[in-house]
Amino acid sequence: MLRICSRLLAYACLLFSVLMIGCGRSNPVSEISTADSGIPVIELEYDPGSDWNRWRGPRGDGTAINQSLPTEWDDSTNLRWRADVPGRGHGSPIVIGSEVYLATANDETQQQWVLAYDRETGDELWRRLIHEGNFPTAREVHKKATNANGTIASDGQRLYIGMLNAGAIMATALDRGGKILWQNEAGKFVSRFGYAPSPLIYKSLVIFPADNEGGGHLTAFDGESGSVVWRIARSDDTSYSSAQVASVGGRDQLLIAGGKTLSSYDPVTGETNWQTPGIAASTCGTVVTSGDSIFASGGYPQSETMCVDGNGKKVWSVPTKIYEPSPIVSGDYLVGVKDDGIAYCWSTDSGDLQWKKRLGGNFSASPVIVNGMIYVSNLNGETFVFRAGESFELVAKNQLGNDCYASPAVSDGELFLRVGVGAGSGRKEQLICIGRES
Repeated sequence: MLRICSRLLAYACLLFSVLMIGCGRSNPVSEISTADSGIPVIELEYDPGSDWNRWRGPRGDGTAINQSLPTEWDDSTNLRWRADVPGRGHGSPIVIGSEVYLATANDETQQQWVLAYDRETGDELWRRLIHEGNFPTAREVHKKATNANGTIASDGQRLYIGMLNAGAIMATALDRGGKILWQNEAGKFVSRFGYAPSPLIYKSLVIFPADNEGGGHLTAFDGESGSVVWRIARSDDTSYSSAQVASVGGRDQLLIAGGKTLSSYDPVTGETNWQTPGIAASTCGTVVTSGDSIFASGGYPQSETMCVDGNGKKVWSVPTKIYEPSPIVSGDYLVGVKDDGIAYCWSTDSGDLQWKKRLGGNFSASPVIVNGMIYVSNLNGETFVFRAGESFELVAKNQLGNDCYASPAVSDGELFLRVGVGAGSGRKEQLICIGRES
């Protein structure tokens, strides 16, 4: 009897392994070093200036410098134009010179696109089909998510986007006229709720995070050729954070939260600098910095916001999480808006709570800060404008749409929002440009 039970148990284990492999639940990561690729990493001549060229802007932290941006708008005030956006996506717009770009997806036709708009008029300039077919199943994408969650990144010459298609993260480069220059696979991806991270540009590299339960990976491509310069394995926790490069501790560090750690890598080689336990298994927010302090927050199932120094040593920690929206630094304060609409403000030095305030509604979008004013939109389409320092001061609350999942872009005194208009089957998306009336 014991022998029969042992055989049944062995058979059950074998069947489970086969099923897991058959479902693509284990994808060993093929790591590549810079020594393997032999591809040099070089400086680029591109200076973003006032361009909003990637997720959370040119500094990757949601800050816009020296902009004269309106704080109030409606259908008749400070509204430059509206443009219809086909499909659905949560990726933010980016602004490069006289064009605005964003990614979108049509679930019915299983098409993923990159779109370009004229910045002055809102006219669509072109749309380029990136992928057709091979979408993840509906149960593999969160009901609140889309198949175009990421924000495009640009080095001034090329546009880069990563999308989940055919069970892998596919990296695509286009020129600014919409021609596809190259496509390459970053790695396999087992989807629980979809793919969310945005690509990051560092010198001549474009870097794609992809934490997933089948085997997480971080891949750096040469932006011009599309060849893999390096690839490293990460944890098998499903996580959704985009990476950030900042100069802290006297060196450039590639920083990302997720997998129960805050991690730092050498952006040139992908080699690990340090890993500090904490935050959560799954995170969404992007790391921000101030001087040599590094801040990360959010997650599931754990709840933590923490500060570490440039060597990864924990300075302070509080048991509060800012999950979907990324935090932002406002002077001597770290500010974050929780998914449930409560804004928190902590001292960057000590982590002491300065204040907390309920804004109202639920939030997915991340804030931007312009001349001390924080702009952030909730899922009802309301955009709050407030000052954050020693105290909270609500300046304005504006609405141009019925929902807003995407974070804004800011460039040359103009604010660009991606909003939803209508509800149910009648819902559509629009790109909106807001600026001061001349």
